[in-house]
Amino acid sequence: MSGAQDAVTITAYPDGPLLVRGAAVLETSDGEPIEVTRRTVALCRCGLSTIKPFCDGTHKAAGFLSLIHISEPTRPERIS
Repeated sequence: MSGAQDAVTITAYPDGPLLVRGAAVLETSDGEPIEVTRRTVALCRCGLSTIKPFCDGTHKAAGFLSLIHISEPTRPERIS
């Protein structure tokens, strides 16, 4: 049985890691499993973490900036 509790969500934090919530399966590029002991993990996006693929906060000291900042869609201006 699956449902909302089984859903995996990935949230890209501006200038920070990808937060993965839920029962995600992580693997190396060779298909080897990566042990996950929590239901929420932070994955490195800056490439500087010493515990890859997980985030260790190095992005802050390095001044990492994500290229895309997703914002709320804008509404068209109303013409009177």
